[in-house]
Amino acid sequence: MTRLLFLCSRNRLRSPTAELVFAKLPGIETASAGLASDAETPLDADLLAWADLVFVMESRHRKLLQGRFGKHLRDKRVICLDIPDDYGFMDPQLVSLLEERVGWHLDSRLRGNDGATNGRW
Repeated sequence: MTRLLFLCSRNRLRSPTAELVFAKLPGIETASAGLASDAETPLDADLLAWADLVFVMESRHRKLLQGRFGKHLRDKRVICLDIPDDYGFMDPQLVSLLEERVGWHLDSRLRGNDGATNGRW
C-alpha cells in the first residue's frame, strides 16, 4: 500500500480534489491537509509520518512545510506539483493536471510499459 499525502494552503480545493482523484486506485491510500492555521484539516506530525509520498501544490508550500516540519521530513520525498490556486474543487482542468503530474511519481505497476495510465485514473 502506498500512502499519498496532498498539501495546499487551506485544504479546501486542490488537495481535497487530489485526495479524491487518487483514492480510487488499487494499492493507494490518500489523505490531504492544509498548511494554513485555518485549514479544514491542518497538517500535523502524525499525518506526515503516515505518508510515503508528500505532494505540495506550490513551491511556497514546500518552504512552509520545511520550516514547520523539517525534522519530520528526513525520510520523506516531497514533490512540488506547481499547480496554482486557480481552480475550484474537482475542476476538470485541475483533475487533468493532477493526473498528469502525480501519475509520473506513482509506482510503475500502475502504468503501462509506455508510461501511460491506460485509463486507470
